[in-house]
Amino acid sequence: MSESQSNIKLQAVNLTKKFDRRVIFEAVNFELGRGSSIAITGRNGSGKSTLIKIIARLLAQSSGELDFFDGDRKLRTEQFYKYIGFVSPYLNLYDEFTGFENLKIISDIRSSGHGNIDNVLQRVGLYSRRNDLVKIYSSGMKQRLKIAFSILHDPDVLLLDEPTSNLDLEGVGVVDDIADEYRKNRILVIATNDAHEKSLCAGELNLNRDV
Repeated sequence: MSESQSNIKLQAVNLTKKFDRRVIFEAVNFELGRGSSIAITGRNGSGKSTLIKIIARLLAQSSGELDFFDGDRKLRTEQFYKYIGFVSPYLNLYDEFTGFENLKIISDIRSSGHGNIDNVLQRVGLYSRRNDLVKIYSSGMKQRLKIAFSILHDPDVLLLDEPTSNLDLEGVGVVDDIADEYRKNRILVIATNDAHEKSLCAGELNLNRDV
């Protein structure tokens, strides 16, 4: 963990999400600071992926407040991307580019430089395949690349939606190591129904409700 990293805090108050008239979840509350980890659990359709997308600012809540703080300073929405890394099965990769080129594109978008790309590729076990086109990657290799995307900019908050899907035992070990770092020193949120993924977090937020 870099000493320059921020004292980040996530605070949700009465978060509610509806699609048309259907309530997906309502009155969700949590507060997470450095060294916090939470598993978002619940049956299919309970809103696990929806909630983690809202935390990532890919969706808007219907009501309630979700605030990010750096110390006592409340962050603006356009600042969130600097603090958050996100992994999910539905993220798209650039199939016509190599693994290295995919990460280079993201680095350019974030203006974070290319110095960390090789290190991240080594960490997720893709360094030897860095110059292969993503379209010939296996599903597990693509999942590893998505994990590399999420940690490339050394974020304070890591959001994982079913992070071990399509991974072999070695790949699961990569996720375990990264999760261990984040739950100790930063903020980790995992949306999952998998018992092993749930065990990577200290706390649980269950979204089950009668529908």
